[in-house]
Amino acid sequence: MLDVPFESMYTLVALSVGATLLVGVVAGLPTTPAPDAQEVAETIDDVAVAEYDATAEIPLGAAEIRLGPQRIGLRNDGGAAHATLAFGPVAPTTLDSRLGAVATGAAPSAVFDSPAAFREAAAESREVSAATHEAATTTHEAAAATRESTTATHETGRSWRPAPESLVVRHVTWEGVDVTIVAA
Repeated sequence: MLDVPFESMYTLVALSVGATLLVGVVAGLPTTPAPDAQEVAETIDDVAVAEYDATAEIPLGAAEIRLGPQRIGLRNDGGAAHATLAFGPVAPTTLDSRLGAVATGAAPSAVFDSPAAFREAAAESREVSAATHEAATTTHEAAAATRESTTATHETGRSWRPAPESLVVRHVTWEGVDVTIVAA
């Protein structure tokens, strides 16, 4: 009378297997949402079209960033997000560069010898960024030929780099040189 019916054992095993599968599925789901690249792009565009000098700092919530003169990409454990800038091209740079110093508040005249040098640095930043993006795209297309090399390309992430906690965007005009700097 105290024995468990035979059918109950099958039910117990089925419930245990189902619960284990459910825990596995839940554990495999991303714990964070993908970063919002569109919001970051809209903020960059707002600063870029400002009539006067303007600055904004945007929290990224991303582990990696890909920044170009016309596009931004953000990536974390939740996935990757990309957005196109409506009012580009911008001058993408790092925070530890001379353009980065201007983005974080330094006067262009304190960092560059002349407006022409400032213009040249911004143009060079755009060219280097565009060339890096083009090289990464070409590498990705070539790597798509085989599964192994595609995996290697994604692992190296040639154009992705670690993202800071926030991105700084500044629109600056200096003696006729009008530049929007995006530093991350």
